[in-house]
Amino acid sequence: MQTYLLSQQFNARPLAENSTACPANATICSGASCVLPEDNFNETLSVILSTVLTIMLAMVMFSMGCNVDIKKFWGHIKRPWGIFVGFLCQFGIMPLTAFLLSLAFNVLPIQAVVVLIMGCCPGGTASNVIAYWVDGDMDLSISMTTCSTLLAMGMMPLCLFIYTKMWTDSNAIVLPYDSIGISLVALIVPVSFGIYVNHRWPSKAKIILKVGSIVGAILIVLIAVVGGILYKGSWIISPKLWIIGTIFPAAGYSLGFFLARIAGLSWHRCRTVSLETGMQNTQLCSTIVQLSFTPEQLELMFTFPLIYSIFQLTFALLILAGYRLYRRHRVKTKTDVEKTEEKEDTKSTSSHAKINGGFVSNETK
Repeated sequence: MQTYLLSQQFNARPLAENSTACPANATICSGASCVLPEDNFNETLSVILSTVLTIMLAMVMFSMGCNVDIKKFWGHIKRPWGIFVGFLCQFGIMPLTAFLLSLAFNVLPIQAVVVLIMGCCPGGTASNVIAYWVDGDMDLSISMTTCSTLLAMGMMPLCLFIYTKMWTDSNAIVLPYDSIGISLVALIVPVSFGIYVNHRWPSKAKIILKVGSIVGAILIVLIAVVGGILYKGSWIISPKLWIIGTIFPAAGYSLGFFLARIAGLSWHRCRTVSLETGMQNTQLCSTIVQLSFTPEQLELMFTFPLIYSIFQLTFALLILAGYRLYRRHRVKTKTDVEKTEEKEDTKSTSSHAKINGGFVSNETK
């Protein structure tokens, strides 16, 4: 009798699976196709990781502040040419590039909107870590990130109003001003403490900076891995968005660098502006998308911020690797040239000494 009941239960499973009825907790139903909400494990994991990442981010920004000279930082604020160039890149180049890419690939209106939201976001804090590793201007990097986050309060609504007209009503997009404010506070407070430590205890600040830069590198990789775990069910998306997600950050890095060079900035500041332009606040973009659109619409667009995040990190690491190789080759070549010049100087001094009766100065002995 027990065997019979068990066989009935096993036979019932295929029938239930083949039926057109969706589970009661499904959020989207279309025949046998259902989308279920995230389970409790993902929610718990998300809360834990968000807490850990927030603490790590505060530590990283504190350590980055330890590399900021308050006089140079204030100099950028008083003579904000570098910040102005960064502003043009952040809220001029990036939204326009997003608009042109959406037109060129003829994506769906809802997908064009998410690309534009990404283009209108301020710079992300990961750019400060990469700027440190490529010997960028940390004073400019921190001031650009701070100013772009602050100016996003007004520039994001303006840019979205201008560029999203042909696809959607800009009033339909909800901007989380509280999230922008929290990002600003989370940036300013630890950086301010770092600047103070650097001013009072420069030797200790250098140690903190080295530790923080390593933690920052780990944090960037960890964020990418966490995103892949939490959103592993959202990878089925239009190939066009994958292509845009690849081209967009590369265009941001390239155009930011060239505009900074045209504006007459030094090479290390060009690298800084390039990174600040291409590295966007993808977490803010995800928040805006979730607040503004229905679950049906999210299916078509939700993964784009994660795609952009992966490729902006990939290209940033390529820039870092390229710069390190260039620097190593340049230092080696410079050393070889200096040695050659020393040998030539020694030879010319010796020949000069022979002509003048064998006198050699103490400096060349």
